[in-house]
Amino acid sequence: MTEERRQGRILGLDVGQRRIGVAVSDPERRFALPLNSVDRKLGNELQAIADVVQADEVDELVTLYQRTTTHLSAVQSAAHDPVLAAALSSRVARARAAVTGAHASQWRTVGRFAAVSFPSLAYRGRWWWLGTALGSLAVAFLVGWWVARSPAVQAALAPKAQVRQLVNHQFQGYYSQYAAPAFAAQVWTNNAWVAAETLIFGILLGLPTLLVLFSNAANIGVDGALMIVHGKGVLFFALILPHGMLELTAVFLAAATGLRLGWTIIDPGPRPRSRAFAEEGRASITIALGLVVVLLVSGAIEAFVTPSPLPTWARITIGAVAECAFLGYVIVAGRRAAAAGLNADIEEAPDVLPVTG
Repeated sequence: MTEERRQGRILGLDVGQRRIGVAVSDPERRFALPLNSVDRKLGNELQAIADVVQADEVDELVTLYQRTTTHLSAVQSAAHDPVLAAALSSRVARARAAVTGAHASQWRTVGRFAAVSFPSLAYRGRWWWLGTALGSLAVAFLVGWWVARSPAVQAALAPKAQVRQLVNHQFQGYYSQYAAPAFAAQVWTNNAWVAAETLIFGILLGLPTLLVLFSNAANIGVDGALMIVHGKGVLFFALILPHGMLELTAVFLAAATGLRLGWTIIDPGPRPRSRAFAEEGRASITIALGLVVVLLVSGAIEAFVTPSPLPTWARITIGAVAECAFLGYVIVAGRRAAAAGLNADIEEAPDVLPVTG
């Protein structure tokens, strides 16, 4: 009796230094059909091959893995041939890596987040980011100009005694009223909350995000105007700029991400609305995680540098260096990721499982 021919497609890989050739057999396994090659420079070989496996219903890889696992279990139970058991264990380990994904250390995952995911998403939203920053600064300037030129507005904001207390004591004393470590934690928590508000409110079409931005910009404009009118303009900028450059940049990025999320609900573009919203939601989470670190740095500057006895130029220089370092990091790493075609979305991440070690 002739043995029945086995059915199912077989995947063939020709691994080279630059590309991986992919071929797949017909369901009857009589001939192979070449498919497009996979460029190894893009770093997504596993995902590309997995797409081929799913699209062409390749089942031999999984079938052989399951069969080898069964054989290994039988050999280990009999315990007659340790050499064969070791060989099968090695094959099962390699097959498991091919089927379920290789393991990557947590440090590698963190490294990819820092080098690709966060900067590429921040760079992608650079025009929303820039527009949010320019709009907020324009509101702060206009409110400050309006308050500074109108004594009636100043009188309506607060009694004169309260304004004198603000410009002579409260504004400067705010930065030194607590111990630096406790103040840093307080500032970080407050700034993280503001950033989270502007980002999360994006799900409400971004309208509350605009209100939060306007409120913060108006407060800066009012405080600046009152300080300048009472001859404390230099002190105002000396206390605001060291930490404010990086802090406001982070808040503007969070707000821009929230606004982009809200606009996606209105206009998802060529993508289905549900898919577009899911992708932008995942991007928002990535931005939020990255901004935790950025706001931690700005909070440390506000607690340890802003109230320090360093000269004004030195404090502002420290803040400017931190600001330039952050913007340079986003531009360089983000542009590099975009040029390489790397996608930071979770669905496009390498097929790996993070583990310790």
